[in-house]
This record gives sequence, C-alpha cells and structure tokens, in this order.
Amino acid sequence: MSDLIAKTAIDRRMAEILTPVIEGMGFEVVRIRLMGGKTKTLQIMAERPEGGIEVDECAEISTAVSAVLDVEDPLDEAYTLEVSSPGIDRPLTRLKDFETWEGYEAKVETTEMIDGRRRFKGVLAGVEGDEVLLNLEEGAETVTVGLHFDLLSDAKLVLTDDLIREMLRARKAAGIIDETQFDEIEEDTSQAED
Repeated sequence: MSDLIAKTAIDRRMAEILTPVIEGMGFEVVRIRLMGGKTKTLQIMAERPEGGIEVDECAEISTAVSAVLDVEDPLDEAYTLEVSSPGIDRPLTRLKDFETWEGYEAKVETTEMIDGRRRFKGVLAGVEGDEVLLNLEEGAETVTVGLHFDLLSDAKLVLTDDLIREMLRARKAAGIIDETQFDEIEEDTSQAED
C-alpha cells in the first residue's frame, strides 16, 4: 500500500480493513485519511477502475464500510465517515494515476530534498519504471525530471481550465451530463455604452 493512499499508521490500519471491502464492491481506493478536529473525520476517496463514481455509489460504499467498522471497531473515539470521489483536482496516489493524467499540471512533494528542493510543479509526462516524470519550466526551457514514486509524500492535480474541460467532456461522453436538462445560454451581443 502506497503512503500516498494511507500515510499514517492508523490510515494504513484502516486501509487494511477497508480496501478488501471496497475492492470487493468493484471500486478502487484512492485515499484513506483520518483527519483531526473537534470530531475526527475518516475520509475515503474511491472510484471505479475506469474512473469516476456517483453519489449513490458513495452511499453504497459508506453503508458497507460502516458495517465493517462497527464489527472491527478500530477507532476509540467518535468520528464522521465521509466517502467521496477524488474530485477534479484529485490526489495522485497510485503510479497509474501519473500515467492516466499525463499532460496535466500537478504539484508534487518529495520526502527528501532533490536538487535542493522538495516541491515541484509541472506537467505530468508519464511514468518510466518506478519514476514519475514531470516537465518543469526552468527559465525559457522545459526540463524533464524523474522522481522515484517511493519518495513522493504528496501529489495532486492543479485545477486548470484544461482539466475542467476534460472532466466535463468525459462526463458528457459517459452520459452523466445531459445538456437537454439545461437552458440555452444566450450571448449578449449588444455593445456596452461608455
């Protein structure tokens, strides 16, 4: 299990318990986090193997996971369960995510200093072996760096217009967005007077 999916010891314990349940339902775990606060929140991000997840599927996962947590009882204190999609500016937690989202901008952090830094922002350029490739703008030129997947401490897509357009296109192609349910958008062609 990647530290990007489950960072802390309790996250990894929760992943051990819950991953078989979620995968048994035909979904993949993207991330599991127990987050602090007045009341802790157990956040589970999941999706179908081909990507995407619907609200009713999140509810199904929530019901199944709740039943397992009631039996296993791994947490001593009260918590809120939150099951969601990874979202548009999703975390990148599996090696395959870096291939799937090749060509999109991402922020990546490493556990160790690499060339004097731990934070990188650039365009994903795929995967080569166990390295994530990232195109970085260095002055007037683009440099491709390879970051070992095991050294990554955090990675997520950057919310850009291109990313939003791709998500909308994919949802429309999948029949999730039905344009007949929306009113036509009319453009104002009148000129504003000064």
